[in-house]
Amino acid sequence: MYINTTSILVPIDFNEQSLYALEHSYSFARFLGLEIVLLYVYEEGFGSSLIQDEISKKISEKLENTADEIRTKTGLKVKTCLKKGKVYSQIVKTATENNSRFILMGTNNASESIRLDRNLIGSNTSKVIRQSKVPVITINSKQDFGLIHNILLPLDLTKETRQKVTNAVELARSFGAGINVISVLWSKKEKHIKEELLQQLNQVQTFIEKEKIRCTSELLETDGGERMLVPRVLQYIEDKKNIDLMLIMTQQENRLMEYFLGSQAQSLIRMSTVPVMSIIPDEESYESLIF
Repeated sequence: MYINTTSILVPIDFNEQSLYALEHSYSFARFLGLEIVLLYVYEEGFGSSLIQDEISKKISEKLENTADEIRTKTGLKVKTCLKKGKVYSQIVKTATENNSRFILMGTNNASESIRLDRNLIGSNTSKVIRQSKVPVITINSKQDFGLIHNILLPLDLTKETRQKVTNAVELARSFGAGINVISVLWSKKEKHIKEELLQQLNQVQTFIEKEKIRCTSELLETDGGERMLVPRVLQYIEDKKNIDLMLIMTQQENRLMEYFLGSQAQSLIRMSTVPVMSIIPDEESYESLIF
């Protein structure tokens, strides 16, 4: 739920990707009346305490100069934060401290990356997505990101993904946007699954339209098994040409096991031609969502 939130957190390390993400935070901040929080995180161990103090001072000055430029250019409120520690943990912590509505960051990092399912995604980005209770918007350098007019909502039959509907409704209401709901049937032989998906799509569209939000729903059929899910969703985005944001659910770490992003979510985040908002499912609200 997006309640009493006041800022959008933008982690920055001054490489091209983070600066690109920062530029695309302006329209979000302006439209929703949010303050931009610029965060730079550095890890210990790059020299003596004197050297660290000098580097910290230079980074702080660069952050403030960047903030001044944004204020002059956009008229937006900008706050700066310089933190020391693990990058991903400080990002998550700072989002909570600043009551952030979103974290907006690039999909990769110039100096630190990991390979999952043959796709490249920044390891810090991946960990933030898995741990953050705040929705994380990822964007790559190929994307244009302005106002949101149409939100893509891919659904399957799990309770977790249904929770996305309430998040999409809240976001759509904030922007005056519409919602495109889709499901992918990757085996045309599964007639009972097709019937369930069609029933869910109809229920979800009815629910959204009752909230006075423009909505379409469509079942995308393909052969080739589950591996065709991501290509089919990406093809839908390419065909429509009017999708501004895709909303997905991701897994969260727990005390017993560290989950990597599911291969499908990972692939969508990395390969999507539109920004992706990742949301950790709230277990307490699974049963409360009824269409």
